[in-house]
Amino acid sequence: MPDGFVSLIVGMIVLAYFVPGIGAQGDSVELVQIIHYAIMALFFFYGLRLKPKQLVNDLKNWRLHITIQLLTFLFFPLLVLVFYPFFRNGEYYTLWLSVFFLAALPSTVSSSVVMVSIARGNIPGAIFNASISGIIGILITPMWMSLFLSTANSDFNFSQTLIDLIIQIFIPVTVGLLLNRFWGAWATRNKRYLSMFDKTVILSIVYNSFSNSFLNGVFMSIPKWTLILLGCAVIALFFTVFGFAGWLSKRLNFNREEQITVLFSGSKKSLVHGSVMASVLVGASPLGSIFLVPIMIYHAFQLFYVSIVARRFSKENR
Repeated sequence: MPDGFVSLIVGMIVLAYFVPGIGAQGDSVELVQIIHYAIMALFFFYGLRLKPKQLVNDLKNWRLHITIQLLTFLFFPLLVLVFYPFFRNGEYYTLWLSVFFLAALPSTVSSSVVMVSIARGNIPGAIFNASISGIIGILITPMWMSLFLSTANSDFNFSQTLIDLIIQIFIPVTVGLLLNRFWGAWATRNKRYLSMFDKTVILSIVYNSFSNSFLNGVFMSIPKWTLILLGCAVIALFFTVFGFAGWLSKRLNFNREEQITVLFSGSKKSLVHGSVMASVLVGASPLGSIFLVPIMIYHAFQLFYVSIVARRFSKENR
């Protein structure tokens, strides 16, 4: 399944390389300020599309939910954490940290549900876990990252970061959720346009992060073969989690529909949350663009591979 969004992301990186500094600090319109408020609007609309009653009803299948969330926020980070001793004092520590950031992120929202639907899995379970994962990640992701960011970024302040996440993400989501009964139908009717807004925000974050890095010469210090090896490591990480999720769902005796949901929801990572979290956690630091590289590789590959598997499951389940 071709993903035009990935092409647009590449286009933003190319634009940042050839025309860096658009909306830089000191300009009459600063891009970083626009992004700040756009993130709040993005998560407000996300909350507006959530249905409180549906979330409460979906809580009943607790074995499925716990399995998916443990895969997302525990197994995934621990898998990368195993390699920490090999990188902590080396020149590739920042790259390891960027992969760990990927591992600590929430699952995707839209693509998880779409793929589970194509594969004929448990759609309500996918919707619930995709929704709750983003909310849990507001706290869990920065908690994981706080273990290491203080050494990689001397300006990192966990308490301030948590406050920023609450202001930019948690409060807008909560307000949107509370207003669902009034504007939820409007949000559902206009989800196509809201999705375009989401993607525009992410593209702005990608441009801003890479623009700062190109201006500071960050990528000049990363050899080409190192980036290739990073890509291979990210893909290997995907297959490890994907394979373990499939094995675990069978061991726990989930039915076929639940196995599909565990397999797809438990192995996904969100580019949307990754872009936002990187922006909040490290701000204008050059680390921002480095953090985005693994998640962009992972995002593109997971869409490509999982779409193939989803179609195969769909044919088998006819």
